Amino acid sequence: MTKITKISNKAELELFLPQEELCQWLHLNLDKFTDAPEAISKSIDYAFSPEPGKGGFLLLAHEDNDLAGALVMNATGMAGYVPENLLVYIAVNPKFRGQGIGTQIIQKAFETAQGAVALHVEYDNPAARLYKRMGFISKYAEMRWQKEM
Repeated sequence: MTKITKISNKAELELFLPQEELCQWLHLNLDKFTDAPEAISKSIDYAFSPEPGKGGFLLLAHEDNDLAGALVMNATGMAGYVPENLLVYIAVNPKFRGQGIGTQIIQKAFETAQGAVALHVEYDNPAARLYKRMGFISKYAEMRWQKEM
Protein backbone atom coordinates (compact mmCIF):
# COMPACT_ATOMS: atom_id res chain seq x y z
CA MET A 1 0.00 0.00 0.00
CA THR A 2 1.49 3.30 -1.10
CA LYS A 3 1.38 6.09 1.49
CA ILE A 4 1.91 9.60 0.15
CA THR A 5 2.81 12.35 2.61
CA LYS A 6 2.82 16.10 1.95
CA ILE A 7 5.87 17.85 3.37
CA SER A 8 5.62 21.63 3.88
CA ASN A 9 8.80 22.47 5.79
CA LYS A 10 12.23 21.23 6.76
CA ALA A 11 11.11 20.01 10.19
CA GLU A 12 8.47 17.75 8.59
CA LEU A 13 11.04 16.44 6.09
CA GLU A 14 13.51 15.64 8.88
CA LEU A 15 10.93 13.26 10.37
CA PHE A 16 11.52 11.08 7.29
CA LEU A 17 15.08 11.83 6.18
CA PRO A 18 17.60 14.68 6.01
CA GLN A 19 17.27 17.06 3.06
CA GLU A 20 20.75 16.12 1.83
CA GLU A 21 19.74 12.46 1.71
CA LEU A 22 16.58 13.27 -0.27
CA CYS A 23 18.64 15.34 -2.70
CA GLN A 24 21.00 12.41 -3.24
CA TRP A 25 18.02 10.04 -3.64
CA LEU A 26 16.44 12.31 -6.27
CA HIS A 27 19.79 12.80 -8.01
CA LEU A 28 20.18 9.02 -8.38
CA ASN A 29 16.57 8.18 -9.23
CA LEU A 30 16.10 10.90 -11.84
CA ASP A 31 18.56 8.90 -13.94
CA LYS A 32 19.92 10.76 -16.98
CA PHE A 33 17.41 13.59 -16.44
CA THR A 34 18.98 14.57 -13.12
CA ASP A 35 20.46 17.77 -11.80
CA ALA A 36 23.23 18.23 -9.27
CA PRO A 37 22.19 17.60 -5.65
CA GLU A 38 22.92 21.28 -4.92
CA ALA A 39 20.35 22.37 -7.53
CA ILE A 40 17.80 19.93 -6.16
CA SER A 41 18.43 21.31 -2.67
CA LYS A 42 17.77 24.85 -3.91
CA SER A 43 14.38 23.77 -5.26
CA ILE A 44 13.50 22.25 -1.89
CA ASP A 45 14.64 25.41 -0.07
CA TYR A 46 12.41 27.42 -2.44
CA ALA A 47 9.46 25.11 -1.72
CA PHE A 48 9.91 25.65 2.01
CA SER A 49 10.43 29.44 1.75
CA PRO A 50 7.96 31.63 3.68
CA GLU A 51 8.78 34.63 1.43
CA PRO A 52 5.84 36.10 -0.52
CA GLY A 53 5.69 34.70 -4.05
CA LYS A 54 7.69 31.61 -3.11
CA GLY A 55 6.73 28.29 -1.53
CA GLY A 56 5.49 24.91 -2.58
CA PHE A 57 5.61 21.44 -1.14
CA LEU A 58 7.15 17.99 -1.38
CA LEU A 59 5.39 14.66 -1.66
CA LEU A 60 7.04 11.48 -0.42
CA ALA A 61 5.63 8.10 -1.42
CA HIS A 62 6.47 5.11 0.76
CA GLU A 63 5.92 1.40 0.26
CA ASP A 64 6.21 0.04 3.77
CA ASN A 65 9.45 1.67 4.97
CA ASP A 66 10.98 2.18 1.52
CA LEU A 67 11.00 5.57 -0.19
CA ALA A 68 9.30 4.68 -3.46
CA GLY A 69 8.90 8.14 -4.98
CA ALA A 70 9.28 11.85 -4.40
CA LEU A 71 8.04 15.08 -5.95
CA VAL A 72 9.13 18.71 -5.54
CA MET A 73 6.58 21.42 -6.42
CA ASN A 74 7.50 25.12 -6.44
CA ALA A 75 4.95 27.94 -6.40
CA THR A 76 5.71 30.42 -9.18
CA GLY A 77 4.09 33.47 -7.65
CA MET A 78 2.95 34.41 -11.16
CA ALA A 79 -0.76 33.51 -11.19
CA GLY A 80 -2.70 34.86 -14.14
CA TYR A 81 0.03 34.72 -16.75
CA VAL A 82 2.14 31.67 -15.85
CA PRO A 83 0.88 28.50 -14.13
CA GLU A 84 0.85 28.92 -10.37
CA ASN A 85 3.00 25.82 -9.81
CA LEU A 86 6.07 24.25 -11.36
CA LEU A 87 6.55 20.53 -10.89
CA VAL A 88 10.32 20.66 -10.59
CA TYR A 89 11.22 17.04 -9.82
CA ILE A 90 9.44 13.71 -9.72
CA ALA A 91 11.19 10.38 -9.42
CA VAL A 92 10.23 6.80 -8.66
CA ASN A 93 12.69 4.24 -7.35
CA PRO A 94 13.39 1.74 -10.21
CA LYS A 95 12.35 -1.09 -7.86
CA PHE A 96 8.81 0.36 -7.81
CA ARG A 97 8.43 1.60 -11.39
CA GLY A 98 5.53 0.30 -13.44
CA GLN A 99 3.28 -0.03 -10.38
CA GLY A 100 1.36 3.25 -10.76
CA ILE A 101 3.26 5.12 -8.06
CA GLY A 102 4.19 7.99 -10.38
CA THR A 103 0.52 8.35 -11.32
CA GLN A 104 -0.50 8.38 -7.65
CA ILE A 105 2.10 11.03 -6.80
CA ILE A 106 1.04 13.30 -9.67
CA GLN A 107 -2.64 12.88 -8.78
CA LYS A 108 -1.88 13.84 -5.17
CA ALA A 109 0.09 16.85 -6.45
CA PHE A 110 -2.93 17.97 -8.50
CA GLU A 111 -5.15 17.65 -5.41
CA THR A 112 -2.66 19.55 -3.24
CA ALA A 113 -1.56 22.36 -5.55
CA GLN A 114 -3.48 25.61 -5.73
CA GLY A 115 -3.96 26.40 -9.43
CA ALA A 116 -2.38 25.14 -12.64
CA VAL A 117 0.77 23.03 -12.81
CA ALA A 118 3.54 23.23 -15.42
CA LEU A 119 6.57 21.01 -15.89
CA HIS A 120 9.54 20.83 -18.20
CA VAL A 121 10.22 17.48 -19.82
CA GLU A 122 12.86 16.50 -22.33
CA TYR A 123 11.57 15.07 -25.59
CA ASP A 124 13.26 11.69 -25.04
CA ASN A 125 12.03 11.24 -21.45
CA PRO A 126 9.81 8.12 -21.33
CA ALA A 127 7.83 9.74 -18.48
CA ALA A 128 6.36 12.16 -21.06
CA ARG A 129 3.78 9.45 -21.87
CA LEU A 130 2.67 9.41 -18.23
CA TYR A 131 2.41 13.21 -18.15
CA LYS A 132 0.20 13.19 -21.26
CA ARG A 133 -2.03 10.49 -19.76
CA MET A 134 -2.34 12.64 -16.62
CA GLY A 135 -3.64 15.55 -18.70
CA PHE A 136 -0.53 17.64 -19.34
CA ILE A 137 -0.48 19.26 -22.77
CA SER A 138 2.46 20.62 -24.71
CA LYS A 139 1.64 24.32 -24.95
CA TYR A 140 5.02 25.84 -25.84
CA ALA A 141 8.51 24.80 -26.83
CA GLU A 142 10.96 26.18 -24.31
CA MET A 143 13.91 28.07 -25.71
CA ARG A 144 16.85 29.24 -23.63
CA TRP A 145 19.65 31.72 -24.05
CA GLN A 146 22.58 31.16 -21.75
CA LYS A 147 24.72 34.13 -20.77
CA GLU A 148 28.41 33.32 -20.91
CA MET A 149 30.21 33.92 -17.66
